[in-house]
Amino acid sequence: MSKRLFDVVNSILVGALLAPLLTFIAFLVKIDSPGPVFYWSDRVGRNNKVFKMVKFRTMRINTPVVATHLLVNPSVHVTSLGKVLRRISLDELPQLWNILLGNMSFVGPRPALYNQNDLTSSRTARGVHNIPPGLTGWAQVNGRDDLPIPVKVEFDAYYLAHRSFLFDLKIILMTAQQAVLGKGVSH
Repeated sequence: MSKRLFDVVNSILVGALLAPLLTFIAFLVKIDSPGPVFYWSDRVGRNNKVFKMVKFRTMRINTPVVATHLLVNPSVHVTSLGKVLRRISLDELPQLWNILLGNMSFVGPRPALYNQNDLTSSRTARGVHNIPPGLTGWAQVNGRDDLPIPVKVEFDAYYLAHRSFLFDLKIILMTAQQAVLGKGVSH
C-alpha cells in the first residue's frame, strides 16, 4: 500500500471512529475559554511550501505566534483545557484533515512554524524538506519539546534515510504509547 493511500484511508477511518470524541473536545474548547475552537497556523510543508495546519485551540487568544518554548512564560498562555489536551496530544487530532488534504502525512518531520527559519533552513540543508510533514515523527518519539533544533534535524534526516512502512508503523505505535503517558511535552 502506498503511503498516500494509507494516509487517506486511515485519516477517514480514524476521523470517523473519533468523531464523537472530536465533537466533545470541540464543545469543551468552546466553553473553556473565549475564542474559536480551532487554531489555524501557517506551517512549512513539503518543499518549504507554507500551508494552514489546524489544531484544537489550546492557547489564549492574542498569544504571540512563536514556538511555545520561545514564550517568556508559556503556562500563562495555555488554557486550562489546553494543558490536558497538549499533555496527551489530543489537540493534534484535527490534523487528520491536513492528512486527508495531502498537506501532511501520519508520519514525517513535524511541520515548522512559518517563522522558524533556523529549523527550516537546517532541514533544507539535509533534504528533509522534500518529504511531507507528519502528525508524528521520529524526532517526536525521541524527545519532542525536549530536543534542541540540531538534534531534531538529525532525527528528521535519519527518518528520511530509513523511511519505510514498518518504520512508520513503529513510530505510530511509539506515539500512541507516549501520548497515553504524556511524555515529552513541556508546556
